[in-house]
Amino acid sequence: MQHATIFGGFGGQGLLFAGHVLAEAAVIEGRNVSWMPSYGPEMRGGTAFCTVIVADRPIGSPIVDSADSVVALNPPSLTKFEPLLVPGGLLIVNATLIEAEPRRTDIEVVAIPCSGLARTAGDDRLVSVVALGGLIARRAIVSPASIRTALIGLIGQHREALIAADLAAFSRGYEQAGIGATV
Repeated sequence: MQHATIFGGFGGQGLLFAGHVLAEAAVIEGRNVSWMPSYGPEMRGGTAFCTVIVADRPIGSPIVDSADSVVALNPPSLTKFEPLLVPGGLLIVNATLIEAEPRRTDIEVVAIPCSGLARTAGDDRLVSVVALGGLIARRAIVSPASIRTALIGLIGQHREALIAADLAAFSRGYEQAGIGATV
């Protein structure tokens, strides 16, 4: 099994963090991982992205020419990364910011009001963690328990308020994706 995911959005939406969480969760499960952030002048408000490859075998290259999943948190990311999805791939769209309909009909599209759900979870900056919840609900790349462990490890146990908000954001995205299970 090998699964490539692209997280794209505005700098400051936490998409690099969400990719890091997914990568750490895969490491916890003993999987091979490649996490490659891409940002520059876009880091503060422009479009930034990261790629995460999770595999059961060695990863030949960190470059993602085609993705199994795309998380698009802003309109430019939808435009840029939707074409890279493989047929049958998953597109998570931040319905709070993206009004345009995806152009492809050969992919699964899940629209989640990520920005709104992040707000109700306690922090507007947790948009990408909400989207990560939707991704894991629809594609069992790693287990929700591994995501939880990774979040706690990356945030640090001494920051309980942040951990609670991140876990709530992940749960809201997971539940919104519609599989009916709780985290």
